[in-house]
Amino acid sequence: MARTHPLKDTINEIREIFVTLGFSEILGNLSQSSFWNFDALFTPQDHPARELQDTFYIDGFFSKKIATPKQIQQVSKTHKKGWRYLWDINEARKMVLRTHTTCVTIKYLADNKPDEARIFSLGRVFRNEKVSYKHLVEFNQIEGIIIGKDTTLRDLMGIQREFYKRMGLDKVKFWPTFFPYTEPSLQSMVYNERLDKWVELFGMGIFRPEVTKPLGITKPVLAWGGGIERIAMLKYGVNDVREFYNNDLKWLRSVTKCQ
Repeated sequence: MARTHPLKDTINEIREIFVTLGFSEILGNLSQSSFWNFDALFTPQDHPARELQDTFYIDGFFSKKIATPKQIQQVSKTHKKGWRYLWDINEARKMVLRTHTTCVTIKYLADNKPDEARIFSLGRVFRNEKVSYKHLVEFNQIEGIIIGKDTTLRDLMGIQREFYKRMGLDKVKFWPTFFPYTEPSLQSMVYNERLDKWVELFGMGIFRPEVTKPLGITKPVLAWGGGIERIAMLKYGVNDVREFYNNDLKWLRSVTKCQ
């Protein structure tokens, strides 16, 4: 009897949970301009993450219209002031395979400027990393934002706790950390009984003013995101992320379908 893949089950379960929590899903292209993948998120153009050893550039492809003239002007101004270098629009035009799904939500915010919103984007992302038991060059990520009157980081923590609870992960804690485009930033961690240790999952925080103000976003934006495969590994007791892509029919037939 045919059945869906365990990773697909996990993706569908996560999607359903956030929809029931009041979020709407938005979609975006797998290929993005460097402007939305990096520059709009206040990532300097000389940052190591933008090097060929970390990011897949689409050779010979450039975006003709990356953003509105005002958006380009304000992002350029913010980079010049914050990083103290000459921002290059040609660098921002380079096309990449998206390294995260945050590029989708930040463009949505910039184009729509909603007073209130709960949105998420879920899909494949690409990193030029050495394949190992916990790293892939292509994997799935979910990222979302909350914008609205009087929303606080505590609200986001509550939503994350509820999400993990519905995924069967009851022991949750949050740890201060650093992320390039959020401040303050927190790392959510869940306790795994089988491994007998705390495991890092979603990162979260409030978008920095250097991200929101140049794009005309005036209200605080709560953001969160992380990899889907890592959650699936906990869900199915998998120690090597590559097992999801090995097409081992014996294992695929033995795993329990997500409930």
